[in-house]
Amino acid sequence: MTAKRSPARRPTMKDIARRAGVSESAVSFALNGRPGVSEVTRDRVRRVAEQLGWRPSTAARQLSGEGAATVGLVVARPADTLGVDSFFLQLISGIQEVLAERQLGLLFQVVEDVDAECAVYRRWWAEHRVDGVLVVDPRTDDPRPGLLEELGLTAVVVGGVPDARHPGLSTLWADDAGAMAAIVGQLYALGHRRIVHIAGLPGLAHTERRIRALRAEAERRALAEVRSVTTDYSDAEGAAVTRRVLTQETPPTALVYDNDVMALAGVAAATELGFSVPADVSVVAWEDSALCRMVKPWLSALSRDTPEFGRTAARELTSLLDGGPSRAVRVPVPRLIERESTGVVRRA
Repeated sequence: MTAKRSPARRPTMKDIARRAGVSESAVSFALNGRPGVSEVTRDRVRRVAEQLGWRPSTAARQLSGEGAATVGLVVARPADTLGVDSFFLQLISGIQEVLAERQLGLLFQVVEDVDAECAVYRRWWAEHRVDGVLVVDPRTDDPRPGLLEELGLTAVVVGGVPDARHPGLSTLWADDAGAMAAIVGQLYALGHRRIVHIAGLPGLAHTERRIRALRAEAERRALAEVRSVTTDYSDAEGAAVTRRVLTQETPPTALVYDNDVMALAGVAAATELGFSVPADVSVVAWEDSALCRMVKPWLSALSRDTPEFGRTAARELTSLLDGGPSRAVRVPVPRLIERESTGVVRRA
């Protein structure tokens, strides 16, 4: 019979003390960066710890209040719409890539609204569950930055804009106005004068920025029949709004959707109504994905490296955790990729 193998024993501070020839308290001082030992002893203890493969216990760090080796991410959106949104899947993959390199865990939670999200932050802070958080979907009147600063919880706001009221938080932001201007400019060049923007959730800061940008472009180009309609990002609402606007007396000649899922649903709804894409109506998706190339016609879309967006957010957070300064980081403006779903307006 094969003898049962005992599980490997993790090295302890006692092992380090024995190997380094110092007391356990000296080991604790050295490894936790506390005064009480000489630099020579501190260096010797750290070298021995590295040789033995010692790592601090996450549970012990939590009990001592020194950290949880975990980063938190809360998303306040309906779970059924989140499940079909490729943006978040790609964003999280980029975040996780950086956290894995640092041996940090990701604590992820979905809640119904911002009040519930704030309650999660308070609980995590009280329980020392996370070292920092990544905040997504900034709101126009957002209570979260103030709460996080009040709690002293390290945070990076993803998708916001620089805010002098919260200098302790880092911000990762994209130029939504520039992206909308690129879309409208291209549609205008193709002869489109009636454009409907089928937007995401009302109250989100990026939704409001896109709506304002569309309105500004319409005013600049003297376009009277341009507007935005908000939705919940779902395929069901994307299709419903598409049917509603295309059955009006004067339907739009171009539709801009705030995500790829709504754009696909919109193409299907337009086809059911007898509209041809792009001969009768052009379609642009705000987020490019594989879905945009799995439908006929292929969808024109804004393309950006969403996993890199997540990696950048995670790097900013780990920089703050390492003692770096807070800052505002601007990511490149998404690039409009023209495919088969946009074309010149058919003249009556």
